[in-house]
Amino acid sequence: MLVRCGGMILIVASRDDLAGLNIADKLIKIFGFRREDRKILGKQLYMKETGEHEEIGLLIANGEIVNMQDIPPLANLKMIIFVSRHSSKSGTPTLSVHTPGNIGEAFLGGISRKVSISPASAMKAALIELKAARDEMNLPYEVSYECTHHGPSLDIPAMFVELGSTHEQWRDQKAAEAVARGAIAAAENKTIYPAALGIGGQHYNEKFTRIALTSDIAFGHMIPKYALSYADEYIIRECVKRTVERVDKIVLDWKGIRGEDKQPLLEILKNIGLKIEKV
Repeated sequence: MLVRCGGMILIVASRDDLAGLNIADKLIKIFGFRREDRKILGKQLYMKETGEHEEIGLLIANGEIVNMQDIPPLANLKMIIFVSRHSSKSGTPTLSVHTPGNIGEAFLGGISRKVSISPASAMKAALIELKAARDEMNLPYEVSYECTHHGPSLDIPAMFVELGSTHEQWRDQKAAEAVARGAIAAAENKTIYPAALGIGGQHYNEKFTRIALTSDIAFGHMIPKYALSYADEYIIRECVKRTVERVDKIVLDWKGIRGEDKQPLLEILKNIGLKIEKV
């Protein structure tokens, strides 16, 4: 468990990302972010008045977000919320939330076998708000957790709130507003939920999403079925340790784990010693 107090929460979009630019535009126009004299990474910083000790900043950076491995170590930076496009082969319209980092090799930014610190409660707040916005605006989108994947691999709490999965959705102004709402909900969240590590199932895990939306459980890192060959004891311990909240249990999508992977995984989890729940 990692505890951090006070400081700035920074929302980051990319100038090279159409969805990210649309989400940033909604943050500025709807949520009152104003231009500041300060700059980060040489770029203009926007700030939102919160009336509290914490600051919420917005930065529109250059380059692909997945490659932002060298973010300067700002002394008061509490959490980064990346708002970005999401791509998938299926093209399913999706509003999603996940922690960055790599369970295995770094094929898309970040560092191999290094996961970022997962803000499970903030991610849950974003997920809840994405669903609320989707329902209120009657958007034809799925709302889902994604499993931990791609860069950057950061040593501060970091999360993505994404709009996908094709150019049609990236241009969707209402969907961009929904993601902006999700990002603000994460930034302003003060509720600390019991946290769990999720293992198994597909990249978009419907079971973990449903549990988070219908109970008090918040998922931090999630390791999908396709990444279990990389999920040795070291990585699983890292996923537990690199979560802001204390991880109380490990939830297994039992049917979403290959038969040959089940016993080796249970042996590892026995060494880790956390409560195990099969769903």
